[in-house]
Parts: sequence; C-alpha cells; structure tokens
Amino acid sequence: MRGRPVLHNDRHLIEKAQEVFWKKGYTATSLGDLLNVTGAGSGSFYNTFKGGKKEVFRKAILQRREAFDQFRKELEESNSPLDLIKDFFRNIAQADLQTHQKGCIIANSVVELAHIDNELELEAVSILKDVEQMFSDAVRMAQESEKIRNRTDPQILGRYLITFWCGLNTLRRMYPDRETLLSQIEMQLAVLS
Repeated sequence: MRGRPVLHNDRHLIEKAQEVFWKKGYTATSLGDLLNVTGAGSGSFYNTFKGGKKEVFRKAILQRREAFDQFRKELEESNSPLDLIKDFFRNIAQADLQTHQKGCIIANSVVELAHIDNELELEAVSILKDVEQMFSDAVRMAQESEKIRNRTDPQILGRYLITFWCGLNTLRRMYPDRETLLSQIEMQLAVLS
C-alpha cells in the first residue's frame, strides 16, 4: 500500500503555498494549511523542505523577486519605461475584489514580519529596495532622455513610487473600486510628468 505522494520541489508547489501565505500571512499559515494545499503528508513535506514553513515562505517570496526581475528586463528593453511603470500602477485598479484584499505579499511581509523573523523581513525589505532602485533607474533614464520634466533626484522619485505602491496596497483594501483607485493612481503618477 502506498502512502501520500512524494512532493517535488517545483514551481507549481511553491505557487500553491504562495497563495496561502498571500491570503493568510506567514504567521497565520499552519503546517496543516501547507499540507492541505500540496496534498502531501508531513514526512514528505519535511523531506522536500528541510527548513519547513520558513523555507517554503522564502521560496514563495523569491518567486515574486523573479517576477520583478522580469519586469526590470522589460523596463531596460523599453523605449518608454515610464509608460510601463504607469501601466503597472494602473493595472492594479483593474484587479478583482479578491486580489485587492490580498494586497502585495512583499509589502504585507515587511509589516507582518517586523519583530517576528528578522531574516525573512530583511529578505522582503531587500526585494522592495530592489524595486525602488528599478523605479529610480527608469526615472533617471527618462530624465536623461528628457521624457520627464520633473528634475527631482531619481532616488527620491524611486522611493516616492515604492511608498506610493505600499500605500496603494492598503488603499485598495479600503476602496476596492476601479474608478476610485484609478483617480488616486493618476493623481500620484502626475509626479512622473
């Protein structure tokens, strides 16, 4: 008689776990939640993820880093990176109610993990700082090519955009309405003119 299936440490499995973490947060996600979503027993789970829940969570947020790295490549190859950044923000307003209620797993993690797990918190902070730098680099390129009139230091504008993003992920929970969010997004994006 065979037991539960053996887990394979693959992208699909981490994506399933990521959804649970995104919905419930790191602290509230139990081993049972992770076993349920993967369909594995605890022995199989720990054979695959020696670091347990923490290892799965780290891999889940590193998948988000990969998505941002892909976006960075798109920005670097674009003739109009600021338009891509604006579209990034505008697309947030188009999400469904469930997505609005989840917010951003990385921003959520920075807030949740403060004083709980310094190592995971720093990992999430590092991702946000990388995104901030990505924004700053795009602004700098736009300023150099005179596609933006605003001459504020690109680092300050990059930090402004990451602050806006983190705030927007709270606002979208308060007002999960497309028109309300779009009007706020457009007002904030005016800084990139």
